This record gives sequence, C-alpha cells and structure tokens, in this order.
Amino acid sequence: MKTIVFTLLLFVFSSGEVFAQATRWIDDIVVDSTLDEAGFKICNADDQIIQYINDGNGVQYRGGKQVIDSLFLSVYHPVDSRESGLVRIRFIVNCKGETGRFRLLSSDLNYQPFQFSPTITTQLLNIAKAMNDWEPKIWKETKVDYYQYLILKIENGKLTHILP
Repeated sequence: MKTIVFTLLLFVFSSGEVFAQATRWIDDIVVDSTLDEAGFKICNADDQIIQYINDGNGVQYRGGKQVIDSLFLSVYHPVDSRESGLVRIRFIVNCKGETGRFRLLSSDLNYQPFQFSPTITTQLLNIAKAMNDWEPKIWKETKVDYYQYLILKIENGKLTHILP
C-alpha cells in the first residue's frame, strides 16, 4: 500500500512539473551556453519574461523604429546573392535594457524554412547585438525582462524591409 501511495505522489508531483513546463509560451528562449554570452543575466525568473505584446507600447528603442531602420540600412552591406526571404531575430531585453539570448529563424518568401548564407545572417545578428539603446518595459510599476524580435526582409541579398 505504501508503494502505491508513494508512486501516486511521485506521479502527481512529476506531472505538475511537466504541466508547468508545457504551459509556458511557445518559443521561449532557454539558456544555451554554446550560443549565449555568459555575462547576460535576466532580472527575474525565466517564467516571468513577458512577451513584447503584453504592454501595448510597441518597440521600445531610444529614438523609435526610425532609428532601428536607419541603423540596419546604414550598416548592412548587401550581398551579391539570389537569396531572398525573412530572417527573424528574437532575443531578451532585461530590466536594465541589456540584450541577450539571440536566436535566428529564417524562411524563404513563401514562409518555408530556408538557411541563408552566413555572410547575410552574421551581419544581421551582429547589428542586432550591437544595438544598445533598448528601453526596459515597465509592468505594474516594475521594470521587467521581455522578449523582442526583429524581422528583416532580404531580397536578392539586399535588406529591403525591417519589422516591427
């Protein structure tokens, strides 16, 4: 009888852990020591990182979207290539405005998975990592960590559009 009770309790507790993990947002960015800079720290727990849409304030970069556009368009060097599609760079901005845990996802113009050459993706990633004027989001009077993304449209090796 004790074995059955112990087994049931073990199942209940382990199921709760699985359930808690399964209910997080799709595409959470977990720490990966092979990709992430060791010095980047979030201010709160991973399960408290909010989505960029939670506060309705849009992109929070000093100078706004026009500064982001200007930065990418002035620094990116077009590549002589037939590669076209979308590169999404997703990352975390912590409560101090610092960034980390950068992840790339790319597709062709028909939204099918596509691997761009490193001459394109390395440039885009380096530009995003160099952006240091992100502003912390404030949620319920507290500065919080949040997810942010940039989507960059590439047409024949040229950067043609930046979202959001």
